Amino acid sequence: MTDKLTVSVLGTGIMGAAMARNLVRAGHTVRAWNRTRAKAEPLAADGAHVADTPAEAVQGADVVLTMLYDGHAVLEVMREAAPALPSGAVWVQSTTAGLESVADLAGFARDHGLVFYDAPVLGTRQPAEAGQLTVLAAGPAQGRETVAPVFDAVGARTVWTGEDGAAGSATRLKLVANSWVLAVTAATGEVLALSRALGVDPRDFFDLIEGGPLDMGYLRAKAGLVLDGGLSPAQFAVATAEKDARLIMRAGEENGVRLDVAAATAERFARAAAQGHADEDMAAAYFASFDEKPA
Repeated sequence: MTDKLTVSVLGTGIMGAAMARNLVRAGHTVRAWNRTRAKAEPLAADGAHVADTPAEAVQGADVVLTMLYDGHAVLEVMREAAPALPSGAVWVQSTTAGLESVADLAGFARDHGLVFYDAPVLGTRQPAEAGQLTVLAAGPAQGRETVAPVFDAVGARTVWTGEDGAAGSATRLKLVANSWVLAVTAATGEVLALSRALGVDPRDFFDLIEGGPLDMGYLRAKAGLVLDGGLSPAQFAVATAEKDARLIMRAGEENGVRLDVAAATAERFARAAAQGHADEDMAAAYFASFDEKPA
C-alpha cells in the first residue's frame, strides 16, 4: 500500500484545519468538511477539496478523521456520512469525547464495517499547526500501517495504548492528561488574579520560582497570553476547555472518584464564557476571578 492516502477531515476548527493542512503538506489527498463551510473554505488554497456534505467528503476515503466538538457531534456527522462510507475504511476518531461516547462511536464503526481507532491528540493550536501534536491511539495492530502516515503528518509522537479502540484506553489517557492541563490553566489565572489583588508584580513570582521544581514553561506561556493580551486567536478556547472539564468530572463520577479541582475548573471556564470570553484562549479563565473586567 502506498503511504499517500485520501484522507477525509470532518471538522475544521482550530485543530482540524491545522491537521488538514499538514496532511496536504505530507502529500495526501485531503477532502475537508465543516458544518460552517466558511471555516473550511481557506483550506482550498492549501490544496484540499472542500466538500458541501459529510457524505461528499468521505467518498473514496482511505481514512476518515473526525475532529469535532464532542462525541454527540461526531455521531451525528458520521450518520450523515454513512451512505457514502466505503466498507473497510479506517476511521481515526480524534475528538475529545467521553468514555460512553467512545463506546457508541466504536459500535457505529462496527455496524458499518469501519476499522476504528480511538485517537485523541494532545496539543493546542501552535503544535497542531507545526505538526507537533502527540497522538494517543488505540486500535487493531493489523492496519496500523494505514494510519501511521496520517499520525506522522499531524504529530511528532504516537503513543499506542492498546489494540481495542472500543475500550477507550487512548481517551482515558487523554482525560487524565487534560485534567492536569486544565487544572494548571485555572491555577495560572488565580495566581495572576491574586497577584493583582495584592499588588504583587507577577514577574516577582516568576523570578521566585525560576529554575526550581515549581517552575513550568506552560505556566509562563499561559500567563503570558493574559499579561500580553494574546488571548485571541485562541490556542484552545474557553468553551471547549469547559466541555473537556465536564467530561473529566463525568469520568470521575462514573468511576467513583470525586474531582473537586475539575469541578471548580469547569465553573471558572463557565463564568469566563458568560463574561464573553468563550472563544478566547482558555487562559481567559483568569477573568472568572473578577465580578467585573479588571481595568
